[in-house]
Amino acid sequence: MTITIRPAVEADLAALLALFAELHAEDPVLPPAHAAQIWREIAAHPGRRVLLASLADAVVGTVDCAVLPNLTRGGRSFMLVENVVVTATARRQGVGRRLLAAAVAVARAEGCYKVQLLSRSDRAEAHAFYEQCGFKSLANGYRRYIDDPGA
Repeated sequence: MTITIRPAVEADLAALLALFAELHAEDPVLPPAHAAQIWREIAAHPGRRVLLASLADAVVGTVDCAVLPNLTRGGRSFMLVENVVVTATARRQGVGRRLLAAAVAVARAEGCYKVQLLSRSDRAEAHAFYEQCGFKSLANGYRRYIDDPGA
């Protein structure tokens, strides 16, 4: 079956939200008008791309890419990758691999010097997948959740 990768558009919002619900099932459901407003902000953000993967005209995966300007590395930008998700029924068919390859191709075309992603430390299977896609665990990642009462 052919995997198609393309940029997401606002008409894909329902499919994107369904994928994100698989990624973060505990998240509250966004009201449609609010989701549309956020989508328009994403679409207008320079360097931001949300890519979609389709199999037989069904959206089965996504990756969110942000190219960020940088004053180091000779002024070369870098890409942050977030929200990598493939629907459960389409996993292990090459969808995630194609999405990450497309993200790397965008980064290369934009002159980025690196593509960076974070993954929770307890996701060993995802880490093995990322390494199979050419990513290396070279640094410690840190986060601080703003709404965490202990922060």
